[in-house]
This record gives sequence, C-alpha cells and structure tokens, in this order.
Amino acid sequence: MTYTSEESEGVVFEGALGPKKLTASYPTRSLEFLKKLYQSTLPRDVDEIAQLAECPLNIIIVGAGIGGLATAVALAQRGHDVTVFEQAPVLVEVGAGIQVPPNSTKLLRRWGVEPHVKDFVEPKAINFRRWENGAVIGHTQLIPDCRTAFGAPYYVVHRAHYQQALYDRALELGVNFRMNSRINTYDAARPSLTLEDGKEHVADVIIGADGINSNARKAVLGIKDKPPVLTGFAAYRATVNTSKMLADPDTRWLLENPGQNCWIGERQHAMTYVIAGGSTFNVVLSHSEESDPSSWEQETAIEDANRRFADWDPCLTKVIGMIETTLKWPLMSGQALDRWTSASGRMVILGDAAHAMLPYMSQGAAIAVEDAGCLATLLSLIRSTAELPAALEVFEKIRIPRANQMQEASAVNSKLWHFADGPEQKARDEAMRPEVEGRHFLQSPNQWSDPVTQAWCYGYDAEEEARKAWTQWSGRKIQ
Repeated sequence: MTYTSEESEGVVFEGALGPKKLTASYPTRSLEFLKKLYQSTLPRDVDEIAQLAECPLNIIIVGAGIGGLATAVALAQRGHDVTVFEQAPVLVEVGAGIQVPPNSTKLLRRWGVEPHVKDFVEPKAINFRRWENGAVIGHTQLIPDCRTAFGAPYYVVHRAHYQQALYDRALELGVNFRMNSRINTYDAARPSLTLEDGKEHVADVIIGADGINSNARKAVLGIKDKPPVLTGFAAYRATVNTSKMLADPDTRWLLENPGQNCWIGERQHAMTYVIAGGSTFNVVLSHSEESDPSSWEQETAIEDANRRFADWDPCLTKVIGMIETTLKWPLMSGQALDRWTSASGRMVILGDAAHAMLPYMSQGAAIAVEDAGCLATLLSLIRSTAELPAALEVFEKIRIPRANQMQEASAVNSKLWHFADGPEQKARDEAMRPEVEGRHFLQSPNQWSDPVTQAWCYGYDAEEEARKAWTQWSGRKIQ
C-alpha cells in the first residue's frame, strides 16, 4: 500500500481497491503520522518547494520590518517583481531578542532564509518559574518536540540579525529596495503611491507593512480606520553581556543549559533567554501600567525596573542589576478590523499594520510571516490581474480570524501569568504540575504546552491553508 497527497485535506490510500481518501472534519492529530510519512519523501530543496507565479506581478511593499521583508522574500522566490519602500535611510531594527516559533520557521526554511541567520539559538525548553524563588511551576519541552511534532524548530534570535537575514535573502532573490523613501499619499484604487519628492510609483498591488502606526492602514480603511490602543501593560527591554553572568555563580547556571525562563507573579513577569549565538542574554520585564506614556521618565528606567522586581527571586534580581541600559515601552494592541484590503482589491495591509498584539504568545512577528506566506501563495495562483481582488478577499477570510484568535490568546496569557498569590494561582500551578514532573497530561494553563493550543499555534501551515482556500474558491486543482 502506498500513500499520496492531494491539496485538499486528508490522505489518499492507493491499494488493491484503488484510491481511498482518509479525512477528518473534526479537530484531530490522529492522521499526522501519515502526513509526515508522505512529506518525508518530498524534495526539500528550496527551489523545488516554491511554486512559480502563474501571473508574475509588479508589487510594491511599504515597510522593511520583519513582515515586509518576509513578504518580499516569499513573493520574489515565486518570480514576482518586488520593490520595497522604506522611510529609514538604512536598515534599523529597534529591540533585542525575538522568538521564532515553528509556524514561522517552517516557512523561513522553505524560503531559504535560515542559512542567512548565523546565530539562531534553539532553546531546549521553556520553564515558567515562581516569582519569589524561581521554582519551576510550568515546563514546555522544545527539543526535540517541536521538530518532531511540527516539522520545524523553535528559535530565538536578536531581532536585528533576523531582519538582516531576511534582507540578505531578499537581495539574493533580486528584490529592489528604495531606502529613505517617505510616502506622501496613496491612491488605493490605481494603485499607486507618491513620495515626498513628488514621484509617483504604480504597481499591480501595494502591500502596506508599515507597522503599528500604519499610514497604509489609513489609506485602506479611510474613516473606518481603528488605531491601536494601550493595553495597560508596559515592558522594559534590555540585554546583558553573558560574560557578566558567567562570572557570577548565582547566574551562571542560566547559561549552562540554554533555555527560556519566565518568572511570573502578580501583574508582572520576566522573560529571559540567550541570543546572539550565546553572547547576549535577553531580558524583558513586563508589568501592568495605567499611566500615560508621555509621563514616563526614561532616564530613571533602570532604577524603576530594579525597584519593581526588588523582592523577586534573587537570581533574577541579580540579572536585572547587570542591565546597563533600557527603555520602557508601552505595549499596544490593534483593534479588530473588518477588512484589510481596499475597496479596489489592489491594496492590502498585513503584520502589525493589521493586527498588532501583546507579545505574550511570542507570535506577533510569526503571524506577520504567516501573512507573508499566505499572501504570496495566493498571488502566485491567480491567472490574471483580474483575479487580484478575489485573491485578496480570500487572504482576508483566512488571515483575519487567525490573527484575531492569536490576539485573543495573547490577552489570555496576560491573565494566566499575572494572578496574585491565592486560589487562582494555586489552581494554575497545580494544573501545570504534570508537565513539570514529566507525567502525561491532556490540558495545561501553559498555552505553550497545552496540546490543543500548541497544535493550533505551531502546527499551522499558512501556505497550505492558502492553497486549500484558493482551490475551494476557484474550483481549480493545484498541481
């Protein structure tokens, strides 16, 4: 008996009785072993995986952040003519560490990005720790579980190195970059954009990936634009040179067995992990904050961070004491949007421009990469520009629910992690005990471990979902 695959869901059995498709319309992972068996026979060369566009397009992308660059790579790999407009004179990414989970790494690997990142770190596990003493209260095994279950690793990396890798791959694929280019106006119907110097640039489609304060979103939605909102949380983001930690026996252990450690307590938490090939320790100190960001004094940020966590686990407070510079950032979230595309069907937004979210699922950038994979797949399946509006409509129908749910999951973690000591905290910790002790479990308040949440989050394949949706819409079988 042999196994083959179709673009629709399920597995085809070819035996003595002929092809017979095994499918399931309910949530299940019982058929995953057959999918893996088939996929293990597929060619893994990047060029063999990418499907060239049936109708190559002239595409403008606005914004050279992670979402914009990922979209440029995914489109250029399929043969589209891509130009990226970026207002910064040089490529600059603010921030420090970023998590790159399997739902995005599976796409990055297909697009040939992985070899361009020289210092990915693959943590062995994520440990949730009690705020006052560092006791492990939750545990997610990442190695080998992510590769085994979801076919891709879970990485952490410096954000600037991640962005540079995407940029290098984009250049390799022939993407054109127009740096120091400020957009003055958009014409979403044509579509075109006009720069501050008065030059107009026309394309088949314009993709707005210009971040949380997106002007492209305003051009797409007009008076129906919904700007991002404060969430009531803020974060100090910082890095520590690991040489300092190695010199202190109380912190050295955090580097000897690389993993992610997250101390959780009442209304605040601390996420830490190694980046930059092991030379830098990333620290994010998140806390509830109701005051106006305009009133914050960045000059006292280090002092304020140390004060907020002063009575926490001594190991953590030592690490915080090693921070030399930090800034306090307000955490924003996008409001749910009814649509991401213009009425003309020729302009679309993605990434933080469409769905900024709390970082508590570590999925903001990953969902932008999913956007890129989904959109590039759909735009490569159309047979003429007349099908562009339909492709963007299908994109919306797939991506808006997915992004909204991830925003929701992130908000749920803002509750789960921040209980005050008491009945809810004790019940949460007790419910996570099986994963800490290595016992079998069917559910967990730790969404990184909860089997249903984990499969929904990391098992998702944005390109596959796009192909399925386009097949359903067009009635055309994809080769």
